Amino acid sequence: MSDSHTDHHTRNTGGVRVVGLLSILAGIVLIIAGAATWYVVTDQLKAQDITVAEDAKWFGGKQVNGPLDAYSEAQVIEKHALEATDGKTYAQLGQDDPVREVAMNASFLRASLFTSVVAYGVAAFAMGMGVLWLLLGWSLRKLA
Repeated sequence: MSDSHTDHHTRNTGGVRVVGLLSILAGIVLIIAGAATWYVVTDQLKAQDITVAEDAKWFGGKQVNGPLDAYSEAQVIEKHALEATDGKTYAQLGQDDPVREVAMNASFLRASLFTSVVAYGVAAFAMGMGVLWLLLGWSLRKLA
């Protein structure tokens, strides 16, 4: 009876160890994918050679190469666009208004910068989930 109990216990812990190993592997993949995304977005932002406007609330004069300075530059672009359009957004300007193109370009630039901010968030989330899966897998293997 004790041999049967030991065999059953070994089979159960073997499955838990496999799930633990798969969790560890998933964690590693998520960390690598998140880090690679972070690197690519940073590399692309640096390649654009964008400098945060001096009159920005934060990071004035700094090169845009991360989520916080990308956000700051997006905010100051909005400020400049609203100054140029007397406080009107693209949608509020008439189709024949000559500053409508300024508002449109500002909108496109802000959307691009916000896309990078979101990409950084997704990359950070992936890395955080990777760490969580690593810890879960390690715990499962220790318990088995």
